[in-house]
Amino acid sequence: MSESSEGMVTIEEAVPVGHGGDRELLVDVYRPPAHIETRPAVLLIHGGGFQMGDREQLKWYGLMLGRRGYLCVTCEYRLVQEAAWPAQIHDVKTALRWMRANAEGLDIDRERIAVWGHSAGGHLALFAGGTQNDPSWEGEGGNPGAGTGVATVVSYYGPATLWRSEDGFSPIDILLGEHPSAEQIDAASPLTYVGGSYPPTALIHGSDDATVPVAQSTLMYEALSEAGVPVELLILAGQPHSFDLSRTMGRHGMNSGALFLDRYLAGTVPADGTEVLRRMREIGEADRAKRAAAEAGMQDRT
Repeated sequence: MSESSEGMVTIEEAVPVGHGGDRELLVDVYRPPAHIETRPAVLLIHGGGFQMGDREQLKWYGLMLGRRGYLCVTCEYRLVQEAAWPAQIHDVKTALRWMRANAEGLDIDRERIAVWGHSAGGHLALFAGGTQNDPSWEGEGGNPGAGTGVATVVSYYGPATLWRSEDGFSPIDILLGEHPSAEQIDAASPLTYVGGSYPPTALIHGSDDATVPVAQSTLMYEALSEAGVPVELLILAGQPHSFDLSRTMGRHGMNSGALFLDRYLAGTVPADGTEVLRRMREIGEADRAKRAAAEAGMQDRT
């Protein structure tokens, strides 16, 4: 375990949270500088096409969100070379259960945990949002009974369904192999689990994504909207997959996702437009009063 004071965010590295198959699963914990009891938390899930990547991939997000007051945990999961689906979602849920089981020591509110993922991690975040506490997908990685409730979801260019591609990213082949059934494909698709109890969700995608088509996020947006779930979709014009590798675009996307968390997870910003409508009414009433006073003054002069 090591610590860093970068930006006043403390990093605890290689914290064991459970096991995936025969090996230990580790996370890095990003603690905000100020001690606040029962703060909201974010589980950050890396991408890499289910075939590469590690928990350090989203370190920058852990630091940036940590500076905004969120405790962040970057997790790892077994890649498909090591274990077949659904090992990946089992490992994510192991990290979730660990966060909930250790909420007191982490100074977090176990009922205010968001999942935030990129690409393959976006798929896993969306999947976790739709399969909370579902025994079919929990796995046996540790802390049984702690629950896998999710309060908010943020997905960067994550697949909502699975598809087959001859010359690009092919989630069906990667996750399920050559001859999966239609039922297996549906079962591994986050879109299948959309319903009225799905948590508030932010979808962030580049319009020119050639790896995960932007239609994946629009499909999820339409389904969540129809189900009455609070959902936002940010499409960045002309941006490719992994657009956040650009510092400027990365900050733009991160700020958008963080604002969604401020509204629907932390509650530091009003989630709806009630405050705006109140201010508009006040402005309208003040304007009407001003005009009425002006008209009365004109009548007095006559």
